[in-house]
Amino acid sequence: MVEGSEAVLAWMRHPVDITHCEELSICRVPFLDRRLKSVLREKMGISKLFPVQVGIWLETVGPGDFERDLCVNSPTGSGKTLAYALPIVQNLASTHTVHCLRALIVLPTRDLALQVKHVFHLLASPLGLHVGLAVGGQYSVDDEISSFLYRPGGNNGLDPPLFGFQTKVDILVATPGRLVDHVNNGLTLKHLHYLVVDEADRLLREDYQSWLRTVLKLTQSNDKDDGGNAFQLGFPFSPWNVIGCSGVERGSKPHSRLAKIILSATLTRDPGRLAQLNLHHPLFLSAGKMRYQLPENLESYKLICERKVKPLYLVALLKSLGEEKCIVFTRSVDSTHRLCKLLNCFGDLQIDIKEYSGLKNQRVRSKTLDKFRKGEFQVLVSSDAMTRGMDVEGVRNVINYDMPKYTKTYVHRAGRTARAGQTGRCFTLMSNDEVGRFNKLMKKAKGSACVVHSVPSSLIEALHSTYQSALSKLKEIILETRSKPKDKCSQYSAE
Repeated sequence: MVEGSEAVLAWMRHPVDITHCEELSICRVPFLDRRLKSVLREKMGISKLFPVQVGIWLETVGPGDFERDLCVNSPTGSGKTLAYALPIVQNLASTHTVHCLRALIVLPTRDLALQVKHVFHLLASPLGLHVGLAVGGQYSVDDEISSFLYRPGGNNGLDPPLFGFQTKVDILVATPGRLVDHVNNGLTLKHLHYLVVDEADRLLREDYQSWLRTVLKLTQSNDKDDGGNAFQLGFPFSPWNVIGCSGVERGSKPHSRLAKIILSATLTRDPGRLAQLNLHHPLFLSAGKMRYQLPENLESYKLICERKVKPLYLVALLKSLGEEKCIVFTRSVDSTHRLCKLLNCFGDLQIDIKEYSGLKNQRVRSKTLDKFRKGEFQVLVSSDAMTRGMDVEGVRNVINYDMPKYTKTYVHRAGRTARAGQTGRCFTLMSNDEVGRFNKLMKKAKGSACVVHSVPSSLIEALHSTYQSALSKLKEIILETRSKPKDKCSQYSAE
């Protein structure tokens, strides 16, 4: 249900509770391809499917046979990516004849798309399926097109072809803006079987160049298209259109419709937004009756302190956590940048801290995230760019340096820990006058018991002189970098 609204669609009033699905050993999953069993065990270290994975499998490959579109509301870290990737790969492999774009996965951020593409690649490669990526950033449209297509005979150039291009990909993982770029360059969706909208509440809230209407219009019109109109998008020399007229993508659809899976840890109940999806007899799968659900093994804590010494309390908390891997969330990109610089001014902190935000380009962010995954440093200071779906193994703690405004933001932040059945903790720093608002925010989340956490006063006192020294160092940095237009450090407050 939408916050503050009573409106809800009839089919969402009685969800199927996927927590009733038991975890299932890989060897007991019905109809699972033996090659996928091998990948899960040997390459991904997975021996069993979690409840959300079992529930979706039964509705797509099992008895349900994808007769209905699925809307899934399941906590962060419950395994939603594998839940949709596994049945899509199996279903595509069972009807595989020639390479053609039959599955489209849309995600809100490049980093999340890269992560999901990796999961699909692991599953799809042993079955002879290819996965493409369309995310922009460091990749140009032409570079991405050349990675999707090839011309028989080995010529990979993009000059107008004589004999046509063939697609390399069966599955495309894309961000909405770059997807629209490719559609405008002639990308054909005439053979699309499956559409996945991951982090749906965000993708439906933000228009992103009307990507959804564009996709649905093309796929709906394809049901009426006889395949002969090669130039229907108006790009006679587009590689995508040449595929359409060369016939290499032709095949029969296993479904007479575009099958959809819509997912989020905080799935919208807004009838207007869900209506955009044109769902076919939708089935609502949910891990309980509440919209906002925290990971089962998460412990939540509040740390109360005065605003002017909040960085000092953060440092004390980080020191008390020892060498455990942590993600620290702030309210904005600029706040992330400022806080990271301040923390690195603590000379004897002996904690390696890096920044992850939109101020860094895609290549730097990916490199930073890779090092964090490998354990090369222990604390990542991040904006909310990392709250959606990002999976970093071994994150024991999440710290809200800035209290989130909304329950769903807390749910997505906290979900970076306590994933896949592991335990984790979420600490939120706040002033006394923020406690009431925080308690109200937490009442909306299932599993939201939150106790006060205390940092030893002796540790706070011992850090005072170091804190003053850090502030002095920061002022020196500001003076040195004031003239640099790209530096966002014009103001550094204690908060």
